[in-house]
Amino acid sequence: MASLNRVQLIGNLGRDPELRHTNQGDPVTTLSVATTERWKDRESGELKEATEWHRVVVFGRAAEACAACLVVGAQIFAEGSLHTRRWTDRDEIERFSTEIRAGEVKFLGTARRAEFPAAAAEAAPEQEGGVESPAEPATPRRTRKAVASVEAGVDVPF
Repeated sequence: MASLNRVQLIGNLGRDPELRHTNQGDPVTTLSVATTERWKDRESGELKEATEWHRVVVFGRAAEACAACLVVGAQIFAEGSLHTRRWTDRDEIERFSTEIRAGEVKFLGTARRAEFPAAAAEAAPEQEGGVESPAEPATPRRTRKAVASVEAGVDVPF
């Protein structure tokens, strides 16, 4: 029997991204993402809402881009799979945490950091044409190859 472990979220960051590195030096960013469901109560007619919090973990160059560009309140699309980690804490109590390991993160909306390092633009291959700074005019998007060439000092026509 086939199975599928796939999660797609659109939500807002509840705090700034947390960037850390593995023992091997690989970047890992943790995002705290809120999704809110709204509905009208059938009995009272009152509008209700419920917010769920999700731990989203991003690896590699995308992790660096998230840490460099996103801020609390930013809206993102994340797609990945659910994973549960188990460990024993200092008090010998078994703990667990369920998280979404994102294979793709897209930045939605405009809540981003003012500074926008060129490396972050190249580090987000999941966005078609890389990531654009909100300060840039609405011009045709640069490709990852073009961004890398510009960083190397090569004159590339866009």
